[in-house]
Amino acid sequence: MSPLHVTRTLPEDATDAALRADVLGGLTASPKWLPPKWFYDARGSELFEQITELPEYYPTRAEREILAARSGEIAAASGARTLVELGSGSSEKTRYLLEALTSLAAYVPVDVSESALTQAGQALVADRPDLDVHALIADFTAPMTLPATPGPRLVAFLGGTLGNLLPAERARFLASVRSLLAPGDGLLLGTDLVKDERVLVRAYDDAAGVTAAFNKNVLAVVDRELGADFDLDAFDHVAVWDAEREWIEMRLRSRTAQTVKVPGLDLAVDFAAGEELRTEVSAKFRREGVTSELAAAGLELTHWWTDEQGRFALSLSVAR
Repeated sequence: MSPLHVTRTLPEDATDAALRADVLGGLTASPKWLPPKWFYDARGSELFEQITELPEYYPTRAEREILAARSGEIAAASGARTLVELGSGSSEKTRYLLEALTSLAAYVPVDVSESALTQAGQALVADRPDLDVHALIADFTAPMTLPATPGPRLVAFLGGTLGNLLPAERARFLASVRSLLAPGDGLLLGTDLVKDERVLVRAYDDAAGVTAAFNKNVLAVVDRELGADFDLDAFDHVAVWDAEREWIEMRLRSRTAQTVKVPGLDLAVDFAAGEELRTEVSAKFRREGVTSELAAAGLELTHWWTDEQGRFALSLSVAR
């Protein structure tokens, strides 16, 4: 059996420092914001898994449908011998690709969560003893160095996570991915597509209130890590469609005028009644926009697959 290689490029204290910087920057901005990566502690990850099973939340099912139907085509088109997955988490959906990529020699899951990487990596090592698994503890939005593995490489960025980045952030991210690739290497990208506003809003404001609990969990994280006194019941979950920018915004709306103290930052934050704190942007895409953004980063879109209802797309682009 091949061993599991685990490499850390993220400093041990990087998460704490990043949280402090984000909370200070976001809560003192106007309008206020917090980035969505802080949803995902153990509780937040559990809530998100519940979200993916909700009838209103289609992206996970739609992407899985494409992978189940098209992984053979993806494997044939990429010819990959190394699969790199950014934000791999449990690596569940990736198993379709791992089964189809019969010439694969190495798998490089990249995530900030050491526990998720180790658990998923150990399971893969047991299932695929022929596969070298190089788990990389890293922030995929920052520059990184990949282990030496055979080419061609296929970098997979699934789940529509690209949409959580603002346009300038997306451009930097795609340029950073291109820098990891040699000519002929590929990027497999998951993007949620523009569709009826009612379908989109329901996906982020489900009837059972699971997404509301997920949204408020970011406040629980700040309370726990920085000693803040956010009262989760004093905020309402809001999901709105911005038709001009073609993205969903998740927000938390203060029910009353209140002051929140964050002792870990020696900070007091005033909220007016009805004031909103933005916690997530989730951009939706059109094929021409994806093609253009990839081209600007030096990547040529060569294949485009959608689920049967045309809700979600996987695209394969090649480094030129």
